[in-house]
Amino acid sequence: MACVKLGSKADAFQRQGQAWFCTTGLPSDLVVEVGEMSFHLHKFPLLSRSGVLFKLITEASESEEEEECVIHLTDIPGGAKTFELVAKFCYGVKLELTASNVVYLWCAAEHLEMTEEHGEGNLISQAETFFNQVVLRSWKDSLRALQTCDDVLPHAEALHIVKRCIESLAAKASTDPNLFGWPVLERGGPMQSPGGSVLWNGISTGARPKNSSSDWWYEDVTNLSLPLYKRLIAVMESRGIRQDIIADSLVFYAKRYLPGLNRRHVSGESSTHLTPVTLGSPPSEEDQKILVEEIDRLLPTEKGLVQVQFLFGLLRTAMILRVSPSCMSNLEKRIGVQFDEATVEDLLMPTFSYSMETLYNVDCVQRILDHFLAMEPFAGAAASPCSIDDVRSIESLRPIITVAKLIDGYLAEVAPDVNLKLPKFEALAAAIPECGRPLDDGLYRAIDIYLKSHPWLVESEREQLCRLMDCQRLSLEACTHAAQNERLPIRIIVQVLFFEQLQLRTSIAGCFLVSDNLDGSRQLRSGLIGNNEGGWASAVKENQVLKVGMDNMRMRVSELEKECSNMRQEIKKLGRAKGTNTWGNVSKKLGFKIKSQMCSAQEGSVSNQNNESSKVQKLKDRHVKHKKSASISDKASVSSIVLS
Repeated sequence: MACVKLGSKADAFQRQGQAWFCTTGLPSDLVVEVGEMSFHLHKFPLLSRSGVLFKLITEASESEEEEECVIHLTDIPGGAKTFELVAKFCYGVKLELTASNVVYLWCAAEHLEMTEEHGEGNLISQAETFFNQVVLRSWKDSLRALQTCDDVLPHAEALHIVKRCIESLAAKASTDPNLFGWPVLERGGPMQSPGGSVLWNGISTGARPKNSSSDWWYEDVTNLSLPLYKRLIAVMESRGIRQDIIADSLVFYAKRYLPGLNRRHVSGESSTHLTPVTLGSPPSEEDQKILVEEIDRLLPTEKGLVQVQFLFGLLRTAMILRVSPSCMSNLEKRIGVQFDEATVEDLLMPTFSYSMETLYNVDCVQRILDHFLAMEPFAGAAASPCSIDDVRSIESLRPIITVAKLIDGYLAEVAPDVNLKLPKFEALAAAIPECGRPLDDGLYRAIDIYLKSHPWLVESEREQLCRLMDCQRLSLEACTHAAQNERLPIRIIVQVLFFEQLQLRTSIAGCFLVSDNLDGSRQLRSGLIGNNEGGWASAVKENQVLKVGMDNMRMRVSELEKECSNMRQEIKKLGRAKGTNTWGNVSKKLGFKIKSQMCSAQEGSVSNQNNESSKVQKLKDRHVKHKKSASISDKASVSSIVLS
């Protein structure tokens, strides 16, 4: 830290308890009371330097008959500690003018009217010259001087000290730090020795240069109070500093003074970022509440400048501190803009309430999801169904597909909460548009967990909950699990089996199409190559066997369809029945028996399909082998036929 030495005399001041004495050999004729401290001094050194002290000493000497007069300075900037330095300056005692005391001394000198009229080289001119020529040229000194302005803020504002410090810091923060050199910034300068150490005036210091980046000033400005920091950020923005740099600085500042943000490591955070300095004792809850609201106002609104994990941490802290509703709403909207970057762990925010509510704040997640869906291109998507084959491209639907997986995972986490009401669960699950779920496996898992944790739901509520998922969009594994899930209503199980049969029919139809195409190609090739009738005859026989297998499979499928139709009729009859015993007997005799028959029939059809598919593949291999042998033996004849 730079300094200037003032005065030349030895220090003659001694402290005894709450009193200072000047031991110059002459008896004291003046007592200056500054707060609880008393200064036993002499009149002439003080009145010869200060206009205010001259007036006070003159008035006190005229009104008091005693030789030693007493004056009171109640509002001097900096208090007793600063007046001690002022008194030493008046006596010509050696003292150092530094960035830590120049603001106090300048403000006190202005208050005491220590101008050039009361002595050449007076304290005002000395402090102002040092401030302009030394302090403002250094980042560290400017920052230190600005920190001291908090104690004498009205006086520093009147002298424009605060404004000039902030302007100096903003200018340096927007410029390459290497331009200021070392050691003013205590960072690596452009001059280095062949060995790599820093050179200062051509002399090797032995220090190694540090890599400069845009975040070099983040930690330094966290030492400023919130009002001064806000003003510094505002001036930086006016100077055109990038918004991402401003956002990173705000995040760093918030992490220092909000302990709750540091309890959870932010996933994906760059290892090159500075680690916030921890304080000895955190600020009060009221100060933290004000800080959260100010950070929300200062953060840029552009998407992606702040990690969503930090925003969730800020929102969680805001819930604990009970900030204003407008601040809470703004934070939820910020998260909604980049909701697709969140994780399930981020969404698990506890409900900070003493009432018997849900364990996690489901309402907050619902509001964040609504903000996300209200954005383009998702506006209106929740109200009208859409599909992957819509006009929108797959890339534009990627965020909403990601959010759908996120919500399904969140529902699976909160489903075990017995206090989670069915309407809240349904509202959150139904908010995702159809285009967000190519598969409903995640939703099925969440519904199954909810049904397991809420066994008291009646049959109508279970059916209402299961209508949230589409049985046609379940994977084979999910269908297999659902078909054996006793927690699902019988209607849903029937639907799962029915759509599973439709998938089976589609796959069988595909096999028939392949078989027909294979027959046509064989007939064509058999016409071209007439010398190999024996080989193709065996292939035709195998094809006939394959067709017989396919016919058998058709018959099995038709039988399954008949059984499914009969099951639907029985379910309709059961719906009209009034007695519970009738339903129990029929379900035992009919329902579960049919279910097992359908499952076994389905397994048989799938195995037959696999066998027939393997036969088709073997037939293809034989045909390829036969073709190669034919092309070697009858190359000339085949070539002439192809050319014709």
